[in-house]
Amino acid sequence: MNTKKIVHDAAILTAFTLILGFLLGLVYEITKQPIADANAAAAQAAYKEVFADADSFEALEGFDKDAATEEVVAAGYTDSIDDIQVAKDASGSPIGYVVTVTAKDASQSTITFSVGIKNDGTVNGYSITSIAETPGLGMKAEDEDFYSQFKDKLVDTFEVVKNTPSADNEIESISGATITSKAMANGVNAALTYFRAELGGAQ
Repeated sequence: MNTKKIVHDAAILTAFTLILGFLLGLVYEITKQPIADANAAAAQAAYKEVFADADSFEALEGFDKDAATEEVVAAGYTDSIDDIQVAKDASGSPIGYVVTVTAKDASQSTITFSVGIKNDGTVNGYSITSIAETPGLGMKAEDEDFYSQFKDKLVDTFEVVKNTPSADNEIESISGATITSKAMANGVNAALTYFRAELGGAQ
């Protein structure tokens, strides 16, 4: 092959690569803020869903995600504690917390959700922000029939059962999706574990 043609083709390829890299960088710069805004809006909606009484939410000062996750893992959970928001009333007084958890023991993938916990330890419920379970089965974790079982419960831990619950801490499993059901219960339990150790439960 002609040396000049090789140099010419290499120059064209290099120019193309540089242009493509520039365009990808430009697209990233254009889209990163809208994506960040959308994620923030989704998070705020989740916080409000699990803490309707709150007037505002403020990130917990000094929160260490790695240390928090180590704490719940030491307690026997596989979940991670991703974020803590202090739920405040109109006067700015704390009325509870929103604990964002990623459950890593689900059926198909991880599930990220926010759990509202009042100062006395009562669970308001949860709101899922990321889930990819099996449609018609694990995805029912988003259905009110399932998630409402966690609402307004003051218990030590939740336990998944296959029959009709006979106690406040019992959660009836989603039919055909026991693994997902347990992942959600474990995630809420991990949130409660951290709450008792480091937040209102430790006071």
